[in-house]
Amino acid sequence: MDDGLITLPPPRSRTTPGARTAPPLSGTPLTGRPLSGTTLSGTTLSGTTLSGTTLSGTTLSGTRLTGTTLTGARPRSAESRVRSESRRGPNEGFVLLLGLVALLTVIGLVMVLSASSDEAMLQGSSPWLYFERQLLWVAVGSVALVTFVAIDYRRWRRIGLPLMLLVVGMLVAVCLPGVGIVVSGSRRWLGRGSWQFQPSELAKLAVILFAADLLTRRADRMRDTRFTFRPVAIVLAVLAALIMKQPDMGTTVVVVGVGAAILWVAGTPPRTLVNAGGVFGASAGLLGVLAPYRLHRLLSFLHPERDKTNTGYQAVQARVGMATGRLFGVGLGAGREKTGYLPNAHTDFIFAVIGEEVGLIGCLVVVALFLGFVFLGVRAAARAPDRFGTLVATGVTAWVVLQALVNVGAVVGLLPVTGVPLPFVSFGGSSTVIAMAGVGILANVAKQGR
Repeated sequence: MDDGLITLPPPRSRTTPGARTAPPLSGTPLTGRPLSGTTLSGTTLSGTTLSGTTLSGTTLSGTRLTGTTLTGARPRSAESRVRSESRRGPNEGFVLLLGLVALLTVIGLVMVLSASSDEAMLQGSSPWLYFERQLLWVAVGSVALVTFVAIDYRRWRRIGLPLMLLVVGMLVAVCLPGVGIVVSGSRRWLGRGSWQFQPSELAKLAVILFAADLLTRRADRMRDTRFTFRPVAIVLAVLAALIMKQPDMGTTVVVVGVGAAILWVAGTPPRTLVNAGGVFGASAGLLGVLAPYRLHRLLSFLHPERDKTNTGYQAVQARVGMATGRLFGVGLGAGREKTGYLPNAHTDFIFAVIGEEVGLIGCLVVVALFLGFVFLGVRAAARAPDRFGTLVATGVTAWVVLQALVNVGAVVGLLPVTGVPLPFVSFGGSSTVIAMAGVGILANVAKQGR
């Protein structure tokens, strides 16, 4: 062993007569000596110290390492572990998440057909009109979901800032006369004819990617709010101002809520978040004072029957439908509120149609599915491989759940009517496609979870 190499005798072989059996290396110090290309098959290393040893091309097949210390060693067997993990099937959280979203989407297609057929016929169109459109958007959203699942979520870090700049530009364009499309008094869409796009939906995804990337890069400076909280808060303020210009209070609440959830999980001081919440509440109150009609509409949910022919009309009709359904509903397709009594029955108030036609049981099933989404989303965030994955999973989960909470709360009369769709269930192209894309990113995080 003058050259610093340890030569082990070859194992017993049927083709080599007289070969000796490799003795056990018991208590033998192997310090800084390379084991290059050596095969240790069935060898017992008991109490052996491998300090600074390089295991290059070494095969440890059936070897027992009893009480052995591997200090600074680089076993090449790690590659085989990676290959074995890649051969394993997807984890149960990933499968359950996709199954849950698929079930919500199917429920949405059925309810859109039921809730929109009468309105389509009243317009002189085919009763399948809105269903066919929604089916098209679900197909596009499914392609987006599958594509985003296949892409490593870490690749989206680089587009966080460019996507945010693009969204801000589109929101500014929406506010321009002749560019933004006005529907029911709100200027929220870009596009032409039946092909319309709502940039405020894309703003939700942009906030998630931008905030998650920034707070990951500056993880060691979370206590210094000048470099973490302040940039995110400025972006949220700009988005909120542009979205409120449309006006769209519901989407503003969701966007700000998503940003707040990411900031909280990232480790922003609680006092900073509380102060920011106070500022946001005061700003909302100021907007109500400057526009009394908005404040009157927001507060009408407390006593909608006092103005049941104007600001409280939708809330009253939604409650009538929910009460009519009782426990099991009046039957799928047999509801009356959708026949002209309840505006936006297939969009913002589709949960009321669910309550009327399939009753409390149907409503509880939908709520249970969203609660399952909360569990799987939080689980994906907790098991994410890195900080960016945790923050992205947090943002997507907060986005879907907060939007569902605002929608259901408005329908049952616990929150003001703000006009946000129920994710995966309500009719809507931009909302469906972008939400499914966001779920695709969340599913990729869950797929790679620990």
